[in-house]
Amino acid sequence: MEENNEIKQKPEGEKNNNGTKPPGNLLGNKKPRFNAMWIYALIGVAIILIYFFDSGQGPVPIDWRFFQNELLLKKEIQKIQVVNEQHAEIYIKPEFLDQPKHQKNFTKGLNAFTKAGPHYTMTVGSNDIFKKSLDEAQVGIPETDKIYPEFVRKKTFGDTFFVLLPLLALVILYLVIFRRMGGGGGGGGGTNIFNVGKSKARIFDKDENIRLDFKDVAGLEEAKMEVKEIVDFLKKPKKYTDLGGKIPKGALLVGPPGTGKTLLAKAVAGEAHVPFFSLSGSDFVEMFVGVGASRVRDLFKQAKEKAPCIVFIDEIDAIGRARGRNPNLGANDERENTLNQLLTEMDGFASNAGVIILAATNRADILDKALLRAGRFDRQIYVELPDLNERREIFKVHLRPIKYEKELEIDFLARQTPGFSGADIANVCNEAALIAARKNKKAVQKQDFLDAVDRIVGGLEKKNKIITMDEKKTIAYHEAGHATISWMLEHASPLVKVTIIPRGKSLGAAWYLPEERQITTREQLLEEITATLGGRAAEQITFSKISTGALNDLERVTKQAYAMVTYFGLSDKIGNMSFYDSSGQNDYFFQKPYSEKTAELIDKEAKDIIDEQYTRALSILNQHKDGLIQLAEQLLEKEVIFSEDLEKIFGKRKFNIPELVSKKLAKTSKPVKPLGISKSGVAKPLKRSPKAN
Repeated sequence: MEENNEIKQKPEGEKNNNGTKPPGNLLGNKKPRFNAMWIYALIGVAIILIYFFDSGQGPVPIDWRFFQNELLLKKEIQKIQVVNEQHAEIYIKPEFLDQPKHQKNFTKGLNAFTKAGPHYTMTVGSNDIFKKSLDEAQVGIPETDKIYPEFVRKKTFGDTFFVLLPLLALVILYLVIFRRMGGGGGGGGGTNIFNVGKSKARIFDKDENIRLDFKDVAGLEEAKMEVKEIVDFLKKPKKYTDLGGKIPKGALLVGPPGTGKTLLAKAVAGEAHVPFFSLSGSDFVEMFVGVGASRVRDLFKQAKEKAPCIVFIDEIDAIGRARGRNPNLGANDERENTLNQLLTEMDGFASNAGVIILAATNRADILDKALLRAGRFDRQIYVELPDLNERREIFKVHLRPIKYEKELEIDFLARQTPGFSGADIANVCNEAALIAARKNKKAVQKQDFLDAVDRIVGGLEKKNKIITMDEKKTIAYHEAGHATISWMLEHASPLVKVTIIPRGKSLGAAWYLPEERQITTREQLLEEITATLGGRAAEQITFSKISTGALNDLERVTKQAYAMVTYFGLSDKIGNMSFYDSSGQNDYFFQKPYSEKTAELIDKEAKDIIDEQYTRALSILNQHKDGLIQLAEQLLEKEVIFSEDLEKIFGKRKFNIPELVSKKLAKTSKPVKPLGISKSGVAKPLKRSPKAN
């Protein structure tokens, strides 16, 4: 039996069998990395020491009196050199150096350096003054014995420094800039410019556990089912291969911001227990040509070595944008080169078996079609905004670290937040805790959560903002007009709360309960436009003049009217036609996809829709003018009113009211998730994409 001579490393602090600690090199301690900066620093210190601390004895400083009486008049000077118009260096004749007056000036004795000179130094004012003083001191001395100074120019330390300054700047440029740009290479491990083409992916493997699994991802049941299958294949591949099946090569997570795409990828990393490469699309982008493609090659090279594994690319639209848009006159496009390399690596001539690609984006419409085809991203997993039940589960997850009162109803919070994403709900929970702490409470209460919704959507209340009485009255009637029409129309979102207290950038705000629907009819869109125009209509009826406060309302109804005509085919004159381009190519056309005659017809149709609904708003408010005035006066008095106040003025709503808009809810005086707050103080409806409607 062969003896195993391999020395196994022990964890730090662990003792051998005999009770003694092993030597330092067996403890697994890493030696400090060598840094070239220490060499540069030592060289610099050595230069300074050599310059300032020379081994020889330097010239002895003297004054003019000693120079004239002891040296010049006694004819002991061999020569004088005036250096850089600053000081004079005096050389003594060799036969006089042994005299006691010279020996006592050189405390360390005359060595080879000082015997050669210079022996003394003296400060001079200028060349002319020194020459004149020297001539006056030598009056009466024979011409053959007179000393004439030499004027020389010698390089000083400063001169040398300025000569070396460009070289020093280049060294700093290399150390600070190039090394920083080349740093962080995942495959290279170094921090120099030669690693700039290495992948920046962070690798998670069995040694680096991710404490996140599918239990920590609330909602997203359909999306989790899709990615769970990928994880299950990595754990039990035989289950699928026995039937001839193949795991999808890639899955693309698509959805609005904040819906949990990256969180879902983290859960996959925690569940799969295989090497997981994580990076962003922007990590491939660099100022050097060819670096992006090089990093893609290096990424897949590492992934193939660790297969089976998962590669996750967040915000893939940074490099996956469709090619051929806005060509730069044949110039090299680094982003397209990177995308071409990514396409080749995902499904090219070479095999990448065992490497599964996950990617996330909220802009799937701009991605290249070659990237989305089967064989690269076989699946597109849509991660939508959570519905009521999913919001309830998300609240349960984010409420775990929150200390809240036992009476808090999570279902109530879920109903209060339609249209909120998972990130929005996390923000609500955090803001509620901060508000409760600000009020020195021991636990977070229901009111704190509702105040957090107000704070996030509308901004902080500004009760001290200076507003004139006329402006306050205009705002009150404007908001009352919105509230009145929304109460009277069946398909308009019913009011929950309205206030004229400035909040954020708005002078007033209204909270409505939007109906959670997937499609919208023409009647519903028209009534939403009518309710939006109610603020301006109320101003015209009450004051016989209009203000700029309806700017945001007009912007919204204009976009909605044009969408009805050009996108949804809801105009009789235009017919069943849609000029909406889901591929996003319209932005790069030089002309509209319709004629000028059609454009005029579109403008007319949109204007007719808005005018018709504005007339309808005026008619409704005229019929209920007494209630409008009463509601506005209550707003001026109380500054905040709720659905219960509208019920007292106009009676019960005639239409089917969602469970949330009830008398019980109105008594709570808490807002629901508003459709948005306009700068003019008017609530704006939820923005839906054309596809959603």
